[in-house]
Amino acid sequence: FGSSSIVRPRNRPSPLFPAMSREKNVYLAKLSEQAERYDEMANYMKVVAEAGSELGVEERNLLSVAYKNAVGSRRASWRIVSSVEQKEQSKGNADNAATASEYRTKVEGELNEICGTILKLLESGLIPGAGGGESKVFYCKMAGDYYRYIAEFSTGGDKDKAAESAKKCYDD
Repeated sequence: FGSSSIVRPRNRPSPLFPAMSREKNVYLAKLSEQAERYDEMANYMKVVAEAGSELGVEERNLLSVAYKNAVGSRRASWRIVSSVEQKEQSKGNADNAATASEYRTKVEGELNEICGTILKLLESGLIPGAGGGESKVFYCKMAGDYYRYIAEFSTGGDKDKAAESAKKCYDD
């Protein structure tokens, strides 16, 4: 069993294995959406977006739905955990507040990762490569939304920077 015999799953998109056709990635993204597996949907659409050619309207919408839902559930989780953390602090339950704080930090890490991934896709490929005005507006609004999401859970200078970036995207 050498390293050349490693079996690689064919249905998992990865920049290392982009051999799956665009059509198959789009189909799997739709299937993932029906199964409410939005992280996987986002991965399939990331592969499509990284392929280099401009996304069609349907593909653009699939990308948007995938990331919106992947982030949406975590934003809801963050709000709940933050609320629990504050309640525990106000009740004087320092141990529980610390545990909730650690959990909130974990959710923030996931949010940062997902938002960072879609922002990189948008800013390094999709926005510069947008041919028509409609697609550029769509992508700029998406970028503004993800910076706004980052601003929701960030503090201090990071919050200000994310809010300013969101405003700039919306103004563009």
